[in-house]
Amino acid sequence: MSHNPLLVEKFAGSYEAIPFDQIEEKHFLPALEEAIASGKKDIEAIKANTAPADFDNTIVALDEAGKLVGRVSSIFFNLNSAETNDEIQKIAQEFAPKLTVYSNEILLDEALFERVKTVFENTNLDALSPEDKTLLEKTYKGFVRNGALLAEDQKARLTEISTELSKTSLQFGENVLAETNKYVKIVENKEDLAGLPDFALEAAAAEAKNQEAEGQYALTLQYPSYIPTMTYADNRELRKELFLAFGQKGFHGDDLDNQEIIKKIVSLRHKKARILGYKNHADFTLEERMAGSPEAVKGFLNDLLEKAKPVADEQVAEVKAFAASKGLEGELQRWDWAYYAEKLKKEKFAIDDEILKPYFQLEKVVDGVFETARRLFGITFKQIDIPVYHEEVTAYEVKTEAGDYVGLFYADFFPRKGKRNGAWMTSYRGQSNVHGQQQRPHISIVCNFTKPTATKPSLLTFNEVTTLFHEFGHALHGLLANTTYSSLSGTSVYWDFVELPSQILENWAYEKECLDLFAKHYETGESIPMELITKIKESANFLEGYQTLRQLSFGLLDMAWHGQAPEENTKVGEFEKKAMAPTELFPTVESTCMSTSFSHIFQGGYSAGYYSYKWAEVLDADAFEAFQEKGIFDVTTATSFKENILSKGGSEHPMTLYKRFRGDEPKTDALLKRAGLLK
Repeated sequence: MSHNPLLVEKFAGSYEAIPFDQIEEKHFLPALEEAIASGKKDIEAIKANTAPADFDNTIVALDEAGKLVGRVSSIFFNLNSAETNDEIQKIAQEFAPKLTVYSNEILLDEALFERVKTVFENTNLDALSPEDKTLLEKTYKGFVRNGALLAEDQKARLTEISTELSKTSLQFGENVLAETNKYVKIVENKEDLAGLPDFALEAAAAEAKNQEAEGQYALTLQYPSYIPTMTYADNRELRKELFLAFGQKGFHGDDLDNQEIIKKIVSLRHKKARILGYKNHADFTLEERMAGSPEAVKGFLNDLLEKAKPVADEQVAEVKAFAASKGLEGELQRWDWAYYAEKLKKEKFAIDDEILKPYFQLEKVVDGVFETARRLFGITFKQIDIPVYHEEVTAYEVKTEAGDYVGLFYADFFPRKGKRNGAWMTSYRGQSNVHGQQQRPHISIVCNFTKPTATKPSLLTFNEVTTLFHEFGHALHGLLANTTYSSLSGTSVYWDFVELPSQILENWAYEKECLDLFAKHYETGESIPMELITKIKESANFLEGYQTLRQLSFGLLDMAWHGQAPEENTKVGEFEKKAMAPTELFPTVESTCMSTSFSHIFQGGYSAGYYSYKWAEVLDADAFEAFQEKGIFDVTTATSFKENILSKGGSEHPMTLYKRFRGDEPKTDALLKRAGLLK
């Protein structure tokens, strides 16, 4: 396929942007096969080099090898998450195993490893720059952690396991997406949706039209539909029905059931860890994390649990008493929580999403995060007309205020059938500067925000505002990267450090000085009143004990799945119930299961790593205090954060970078104080 648009040496145009308008599904597998063949030639050239193995001809050459494979696979997997279809999902079942085999062949190549080992054992590490030292150590450990020291039969078994894992994880994600898309609740009478605000009713009417049920209302399990229904619908039976549908994804015992798939994933991960000489998957994973060990993670989670549980118990009791005062009969159930919590919040703080949404028009919030980035880091965003993978995607050129090119930024905000739930940042091309050849990054954020309706623009909930700031923080980590090697660039950092840039940026969304930049009423243009800003800040810790316990429950569940050998006859629902018992605040709903749609740990990269959200909260609370001390737009503090954190990627140990910015290790007190958990 000489005309395959994925296989040109460089994409055309000044940005070298991906020609999405030329790429078809049929191009991916042939492109991958040719890219793999090219990557293998790169490896053979390294091995055939007659010069003694050294850092440049082996370690750097290996880091640069197979760039085409990286390009083709990043485009494919990003589309499989953001704009998939039956054909792409079918290709993925062949694409992922091919990629796994290619990767394993490199990492299990004895001759190649011998060169790497020679460099590692014969190089004076102290003579290397910090980044070169990190690359050498990471490369060597990468081989060892992928079986380079194993016997041949063990290497073969490891390859089998890795290939099977890639296929099984893909199947898990496809099942979750199919379950999400499958459920649609058509409601004929508007009266049955009493309590839903106008924006939710308009969205439900628009969705009904899409479902060929014009004149009625359609509710789905997509967050912009599900969350408002659970939060505002007076109809308790309707809330219960949606809650059960959401909680039963992958838990029906049918062809989309994920229970056996979970057990298979966990078992394969455990077997892989054991072959490599580790006690379990968590032990293997956490060797390459700031936390360092499963014991440290469990200690961290249990310490927070001890502090948060009494506060959470008090808060749940408060909501229960409030619900009873409003006429709820019987016990408060999970499908009641968001509904009564929101009413209590409005009563205590006279604030809710219906009051706030008019001030958070999506376009203005986007302008606000751009202006925040300009004030902090001196970069600008200009919308440009280049090919995108869907008409709803917007592309931006990013430059410094001096006019230097920084990178490309893609934004994709609304839910659709081919996009998985949630929000994430991703990279189509990383930053690097090998041998003085500067390559700037192409970064994307993907969200599932409330769509515009016939009468209103896209108006965000405050939670969606903080989500946008969060994902944009990840994007800045990618865009402001300034390392030599792409494998150490941007978000290529320890997993429990990756959330610091995203979570710290959320803090700006609570500050008047930042809100004044963009929070303007979509009809009148009036700035958000100080009264509402005060209420946003006052309500920021509302039910924070409960929210903390919820996050801890996910972290404990993750560690339970990956911190021990799985038993053959494990029942997924019972296992989950036991793991989450220390954090339980409500009666168990036997027919639901979190694990079967827990994509973060069974499809994404968070296995034995979900704790990192809370871990990074400690970092971000401590780091934001530096801005509070000097001013949230203090350029000196922002420059230090950019130079020591954002630009450095994974070029040095994260604690080294953090201490260089903050002057000391982070302390949990800042988080506990911010969350109202410090007694």
